[in-house]
Amino acid sequence: MVQRRSAAEGDRPPQGRIADPAGPRAGSGAEDRFEDRFDNEDYPAYSMGTAAELLGVSPAFLRALGTAKLIEPKRSSGGHRRYSRYQLRLAARARELVDQGTPVEAACRIIVLEDQLAEALRINEARDRSAGAQHP
Repeated sequence: MVQRRSAAEGDRPPQGRIADPAGPRAGSGAEDRFEDRFDNEDYPAYSMGTAAELLGVSPAFLRALGTAKLIEPKRSSGGHRRYSRYQLRLAARARELVDQGTPVEAACRIIVLEDQLAEALRINEARDRSAGAQHP
């Protein structure tokens, strides 16, 4: 389950999916199967250069998103940043907002709020389905 921060938590970095630098959810190390890594949107498969090229941004932009705590890439054994597909989607959304004139910090805050809203809607929908199933 994705944990979110409440309004009372102020401007601390978000807890849960957006700021989760843990990478793959299905364990780590040699016990992971190729298919598990390949299908896992949280697997840190992309180097900074590749991520920047795919998104059409500079490495500095990706570093700025890290500084703003929107995405925190895993580090390779050599210390290089590694990004997941999920993080690339967040970075792409940030780029959209920045291209529209939104400052990076504000864009990151908007994305966090969008993610929190989507999670709340998902929880409410599941709750409504559960209540409907209990009361035919």
